[in-house]
Amino acid sequence: MRKKWVASAIGASLLLGASAGVYAGANLQEITAYLNHSIKIKVDGKPVELKDEDGNPVIPITYDNKTYLPVRAVSDSLKVAVDWDNETSTVLLGEKVDGVSIDTGEELSIHTTQDPAQTTFKGKDYKLAITYAGNDSIMFYPKKNYQKLYLQIAAIDQDMEIEFKDSDTFQTLKAKTTIKANSGLNTIEVDIGGISEIWTDVSVKNGGSFFIPITTSYYK
Repeated sequence: MRKKWVASAIGASLLLGASAGVYAGANLQEITAYLNHSIKIKVDGKPVELKDEDGNPVIPITYDNKTYLPVRAVSDSLKVAVDWDNETSTVLLGEKVDGVSIDTGEELSIHTTQDPAQTTFKGKDYKLAITYAGNDSIMFYPKKNYQKLYLQIAAIDQDMEIEFKDSDTFQTLKAKTTIKANSGLNTIEVDIGGISEIWTDVSVKNGGSFFIPITTSYYK
């Protein structure tokens, strides 16, 4: 329901926040509108305060007897990813068509490696991977720009478990999932709409290890 509401509202009554940048040119039209402090917002029956990406309150706008809400503030409340394509001046809501690498430049794990002896799995060199013979904590940084995480992972010699949580609230995003030993690469799908950082707990049984190819894991 949430995704449908946002999708239908975008064409009629949503405005993108200032973070999208200013689109100058012939497509801009000056209007007279009003900040409407009397309008209250509820999500699933619960009152919410709309805020921008810096945590500042934002006020609904009334124009031509219609109410306009900032896309980014609404998407954060509904846990729907939002992004801005500056080249095409397009607001991107929800899952993206093309996957984006999880390699965003931040350190994901202290066990990230580029050593070909460690980045090769079943004869294929993935160039960049996380691998370790033991438990690990891994961080991912979608920064609220994506709706899904698709993580590839293999359990070597022993079964293992993996769990995903919102790093800010510690709310579970995906409960513990068991990966069977020597079952090849498994792809795990995690809903991450509205999530800035993901804390991932990897538990490996004694004598086992895990392998995550960074180059084939992605956000959408």
